[in-house]
Amino acid sequence: MKIIVTKNYEEMSAEAFRLVKEVVKENPEAVLGLATGSTPLGLYAEMIRDHRENGTSYRRVRTVNLDEYEGLPASDERSYAYFMRHNLFDGLDIELKNTHIEDGTAAAPEAECARYNALLSVLRQDIQVLGIGSNGHIAFNEPGTPFDSVTRVVTLAESTVRDNSRLFDRIEDVPRRAFSMGLRNIMNARRVLLLANGEKKAKAVYGMVRGEVTEQLPASILQRHADCILVCDEAAARLIS
Repeated sequence: MKIIVTKNYEEMSAEAFRLVKEVVKENPEAVLGLATGSTPLGLYAEMIRDHRENGTSYRRVRTVNLDEYEGLPASDERSYAYFMRHNLFDGLDIELKNTHIEDGTAAAPEAECARYNALLSVLRQDIQVLGIGSNGHIAFNEPGTPFDSVTRVVTLAESTVRDNSRLFDRIEDVPRRAFSMGLRNIMNARRVLLLANGEKKAKAVYGMVRGEVTEQLPASILQRHADCILVCDEAAARLIS
């Protein structure tokens, strides 16, 4: 695992952007694995800025997202489909038909998971962007998730519900279930780019980098990935520096 420590969130985001742009420049039809939450917002802002100022094109890029809340339609402002349009896709020249995310309102969840797994077998991520939860989860793969897991519907840990409640009016409004890529889907990416910022993530980062590879800390599986880059600020790197 390659580790890049930056001074702050802004530098972390700029370094992440450099790595993503490198992939897109090398392959204009690259498959980008994307994440939601507050961590990648700086990266996405950099992508939009660069597109507007330098004309970097995403027209032929394909994207696959990690997860989506069960029960929320794409039109819901709290859905991850809406998040991606609002925070990234609307600012680029990307074709929305080339962007993919699980359908949170699928009438047959098992069939939707099978569809997404089949899609991922065709659209292998050239780079997969990840954040990390305070309990060491990546995507919605909570502690105890088998390393051979694939896309499925999961029940969220209470710590994850609390972490995500900032995006909702009330914690009671946070969905308790979600569609999520599995750890095998993530490990299939050619390159993994994990971003972490803030002291609240320091313990999880330490476990991921220095700890035992265990299903009780899902991110620890990334120690086994052939091309994983961790970009984190000094606060998140506090225990590994």
